[in-house]
Amino acid sequence: MDYINAFWVGGLICALSQILLDRTKLLPGRVMVILVCLGAVVSFFGLYEPFAEYAKEGANVPLLGYGNILMKGVKEAVDKDGFIGLFKGGFTNGAVGCSAALIFGYLASLIFRSKTTKA
Repeated sequence: MDYINAFWVGGLICALSQILLDRTKLLPGRVMVILVCLGAVVSFFGLYEPFAEYAKEGANVPLLGYGNILMKGVKEAVDKDGFIGLFKGGFTNGAVGCSAALIFGYLASLIFRSKTTKA
């Protein structure tokens, strides 16, 4: 049942994001920022953990999950270091994901030839 819940929740998040892209004039970068911020806000109010417990990786893999990771890092750092934790907590928790994205993106660019399309 975990696979089914992860599939339909992750699919729903992606479908709603695609609807935002198709039906509004929002650019992909803005939709990504909306998802990360929404994940952080939901995490701030303590609603993300029950959601993630139900949907497993269907909730953690999309950008909502990244917002949750950033907010958890900020909460932990503020509890530990006080005010300065606002600035370093998100970096501490989000560094692995960002590093992996950069490294794998670079490796993919070495393997595959990208082509520029004319608009």
